[in-house]
Amino acid sequence: MSTTPRARCWECLIANGLHTESITVDFDDVRRRSRQSLAATPRAFLRWAGSKRAVLPQLVELLPRTFRTYREPFLGGGSLFFLLQPQRAVITDSCAELIQTFEAVRDHPGRILQYIDPMKPDKRAFYAMRDQRSRGHIKRAAEFIYLNKTCWNGLYRVNAEGRFNVPYGAPKSDTIVDESNLRACSAALREPGVELAIAQFDSAMEGVAEGDLVFLDPPYVTRHNNNGFVDYNERLFSWEDQVKAAEVAMEAADAGAHVIVTNAYHDEVLDLYEGFDIQSLRRHSTLASASTARGPVREAILWKPSPLAR
Repeated sequence: MSTTPRARCWECLIANGLHTESITVDFDDVRRRSRQSLAATPRAFLRWAGSKRAVLPQLVELLPRTFRTYREPFLGGGSLFFLLQPQRAVITDSCAELIQTFEAVRDHPGRILQYIDPMKPDKRAFYAMRDQRSRGHIKRAAEFIYLNKTCWNGLYRVNAEGRFNVPYGAPKSDTIVDESNLRACSAALREPGVELAIAQFDSAMEGVAEGDLVFLDPPYVTRHNNNGFVDYNERLFSWEDQVKAAEVAMEAADAGAHVIVTNAYHDEVLDLYEGFDIQSLRRHSTLASASTARGPVREAILWKPSPLAR
């Protein structure tokens, strides 16, 4: 349920003709901020398993010089969105509480900061809050941010009843949120052309048009691991969903969008993206329980430029 009377309808962008005006990427600015991702403002205000913060410099080099509407249907922490700060965007996720938290940050940053200000990492407080969440949407959003920052590795996972069940993570810092960054994130989300919605990824991509910039970062699932881990939804992301995500990416490219996908570097996955360019990269895993077990993992960036970008 939306927390604001403002229409949350991405079709409005097309109906109003707003998507026809191009947005120019300031490459000097985004390159600089991508390399300072821990200090740049705005930057993702949540920790998120699978975050693309560490690979932003590589993603920047694949961006088009101009685009019409930015589309990200697996929003997560929104690292690329906050780096670009597009004036026109459709950003969605199937995780209702995540989107409701983004809406609350957009509309009520001051009240969220008031709730968070007295909060400090504390194991007993963490489990008390995890087990008994508030009903009010602004306070609940503040609790979501607190739980995210103090749980194990910024993981979002729920049980069969839909209850958040990630254990306490004993964070090394007492800082729950950076006030200036949260307010900057709020400003980026308040752009009149930015649309937030709870949606499945395929429906969120309806209406994609030539010249749009599409970024897809689905959960990393392979055929041999069909019950693959998903970190932000009540429903497992299956191999069939992985295939559907690739079909959506192909359809967006056929419509003339500039499409960038991040995924597992695995033959089963790469075979789904015929005609896409592929770049391999390695980064350290953040999901092993012990830091000594977090070895390098291989990922793929796949992309297909818009005809307008060539």
